[in-house]
Amino acid sequence: MNFLNKMERKFGRHAIHNLSAYIIALYAAGYVLLMFSPQILGYLTLEPGLILRGQVWRLVTWVIVPPSSLDIFTIIMLFFYYSIGNTLEHTWGAFRYNVYIFTGIIATALGAFLLYFILGGNILFGSALFSTYYINMSIFLAFAAMYPEMRVMLYFLIPIKMKWMGMVYGVFILYSFVKSSWVGKVAIIASLFNFIVFFLMTRNYKRVSPGEINRKRKYKQATSTPKGVTKHKCAVCGRTELDGDNLEFRFCSKCDGNYEYCQDHLFNHVHKHK
Repeated sequence: MNFLNKMERKFGRHAIHNLSAYIIALYAAGYVLLMFSPQILGYLTLEPGLILRGQVWRLVTWVIVPPSSLDIFTIIMLFFYYSIGNTLEHTWGAFRYNVYIFTGIIATALGAFLLYFILGGNILFGSALFSTYYINMSIFLAFAAMYPEMRVMLYFLIPIKMKWMGMVYGVFILYSFVKSSWVGKVAIIASLFNFIVFFLMTRNYKRVSPGEINRKRKYKQATSTPKGVTKHKCAVCGRTELDGDNLEFRFCSKCDGNYEYCQDHLFNHVHKHK
């Protein structure tokens, strides 16, 4: 969690906002290809052997391949995943949600390459083994873990709490894991690696709970410095924290008064005395 905090402070501004909308848009493009030119999807799947032979676009394009055929239930589920994805992004922040999604994508790709080399190469997986199916399921599991008591209308008809749906999904995944070959087990673990790391390996789960995140957000808003106002200023060069992310400031105990200095002048300034 401390590592994520540091990464968010450094790279948070580069996070993709409303990522769920982009995911749904990619699926929409995949369904259009499936309807009008299904043979093209064969050139987009995650195939390590073909990637190593120069078809590097497959490292990215496999996320376009839809995990199932298009019907009314698929449309409902896509809207559902869009809704819970947006809620997770609002709860965690765009950066952490990006990390969660892209961790699942990268782990899936690495799992495909791992199996490719273990099996000796010269093997094609197709879209059935390595797809975004379990990555989507990881979004649902994350939402169920964050909001276990939330009640949703399954297919707009059946009221059910998220914790019960999460348990059903968990049992289904466990059943699939047990029944699958070791090749399938690697694919499932790789696709759910983001959920495993983010939740099962988090020492203090309460730190990622909605209540704790909301409390921290309110505290940050209450204690944040207005735009254009600085907290630190070097008494020698006049630099502030706005002049660089790596600048550090300290007060000098030998100066009379509250004089603050940057790291470049903390030990080589003339002490001020009254």
